[in-house]
Amino acid sequence: MSLAVVYSRAQDGIAAPQVACEVHLSGGLPGTSIVGLPETAVKEARDRVRAAILTAQYDYPQRKVTVNLAPADLPKDGGRFDLPIALGILAANGGVPRERLQDCEFIGELALSGELRPVRGVLPAVVQATRRGRRVIVPRGNAAEAALVADAEVRVAGSLLEVCAHLAGRAELAPAVAAPQADTPLPDAPDLADVRGQPQARRALEIAAAGAHNLLLVGPPGTGKTMLASRLPGILPPLEEHEALELAAVRSVAGHDGDVTRWKARAFRSPHHTASAVALVGGGSIPRPGEVSLAHHGVLFLDELPEFDRHVLEVLREPLESGRIAISRAARQAEFPARFQLVAAMNPCPCGYVGDPGGRCRCTPDAIARYRARLSGPLLDRIDLKLEMPRVPQAELRDSAAGESSATVAARVAAARTRQLARAGKPNAWLGNREVERDCVLDAAQHVLLDRAVERLGLSARAYHRVLRVARTIADLAGSERIETAHLSEAIQYRRT
Repeated sequence: MSLAVVYSRAQDGIAAPQVACEVHLSGGLPGTSIVGLPETAVKEARDRVRAAILTAQYDYPQRKVTVNLAPADLPKDGGRFDLPIALGILAANGGVPRERLQDCEFIGELALSGELRPVRGVLPAVVQATRRGRRVIVPRGNAAEAALVADAEVRVAGSLLEVCAHLAGRAELAPAVAAPQADTPLPDAPDLADVRGQPQARRALEIAAAGAHNLLLVGPPGTGKTMLASRLPGILPPLEEHEALELAAVRSVAGHDGDVTRWKARAFRSPHHTASAVALVGGGSIPRPGEVSLAHHGVLFLDELPEFDRHVLEVLREPLESGRIAISRAARQAEFPARFQLVAAMNPCPCGYVGDPGGRCRCTPDAIARYRARLSGPLLDRIDLKLEMPRVPQAELRDSAAGESSATVAARVAAARTRQLARAGKPNAWLGNREVERDCVLDAAQHVLLDRAVERLGLSARAYHRVLRVARTIADLAGSERIETAHLSEAIQYRRT
C-alpha cells in the first residue's frame, strides 16, 4: 500500500493541535503537491524535502506524491512539517517501516543537506503529545526546551538520516536531557537594599508583590521610580512549575528561547513608550504574543506612562481584567495568556517638577491637565495602588545604612501569598466579586469609613472592590485573619492620587 500517515503538531496560539500528515503515491506525472490549507513556507517544503531525501541517499519516488495535512481547515505555517512530510514519503515508498511511526510525533525543519533545524513552538507540542501518550522526535536545537516537560519521552536528532536509522532500528536517538537548573531563579537581580529613602514607596511595592496588585508611581525625575520597579521581580514568590511551563510555552511560540537554566524566573518586560499596540498585545497576519503575554505571571513595566499613545494604552484594559488576550484576524484567531502585573511610572507634569520647592516648574495648569488627560479614567481605575513619590532628601542619599534587603521583604511576601493561596487558591488581586464578599468582610464602622471614602474620592464600583482586595493583602502581610480599620485606611490612601 502506497499510503503512510505521520503525526505532527501545528501551532495555534499556545495550543498545539494534532496534524496527520497523510502521504499517498499514485501513478501519473511525477510531482509533489501539498494540500490542507498550507501557508507559503509549508508549500515550499516539497523542494526542501526532495533535496534532503536525495542527500540522505534515499530514492525520491518518481510518481505523483500527494501530501494532505489534516484537518484541512486548520491553517499550517512554518517549516515544522518538513520532517513528517519527508518520513511520510519515505514510509509510503518503503524506505522506513510504517509501524514505527504510529506511536511517535515528529517536528522539525529540514535543510537541503538533510540537517534538522529548530522551530518555534516545540514546547506546547511536546506537552500535548505527552498527554496523548506519544513519543516526540525534535531537532537537537530544541532539546533543552523540550526537556522541560516532565514525564515526556523526547528524542533529539541532528539530521533526517539519524531519524531514519532510529526508525529502522539501526541506531537509537539520544533522549533530550534537561539543562542543569540555577540554584536561584534570579541570582543577579537588583536588591531592594540599594534604594535610599522612599519608605512609603517600598511599602507599596511590598503590598503590590504580596497581592499581585497593579501599581502606579508618580514623582519627579530621579526619585527612584524605575529603580523600585526593577526590584519587584526579586521579591515576588517563585513560579510554580505549571506557571513556569505556561510562560515557557509563550516564549517558545514567540521564538524567545531565553536561558532554560532559569526558566522558573519571573518575567520583567519594559517596552519603550514608542511601542505599538501590536507590539504590546500581540498580532500580525500569523498572530504572535506581545509584551503582555511575554510578561505572563511576571511584571510589565511601563515607564513614562503618558508618553505612550493613548490608543496603545487602551488595549491593556481587557487583559488587565481577564488575564487573556484574544487576537482576531480575517483568516486567523489566537488566544494568549496575559496574567501580568502592571507597574507604571510617570512624572507629575510635562517637565516633571510641579510642586518642587525650588520653583523649577513652568508648566501651566492647562498643560498639566492635558498631560494627565493622556491617561483615561477606565485605565487608571484598573490600577490598585497609586502613590506620589517625593524627592529624596540629600541626607538620606548620603546615609550609608541600607534598608531591608529583597530577601527579607520576599520572606514576608511569600508568607502573605501562602495565606492567600490557602484561603482562595489565588492572589488577592485575582479575586472575583463573590470571593471579595466572602474574604473581605468589614464591620459596620469600616463600612461607614469606606462609604465616605467612595463618596469623597468618587470611586467606582470597580475601585470599591479593588480597595477591599488591597486591604485584604495588607491584613495578610500583618498576619491578621480579618481586615482591621488600619488596614482599610491604608488601602484607601492608595486611591487618592
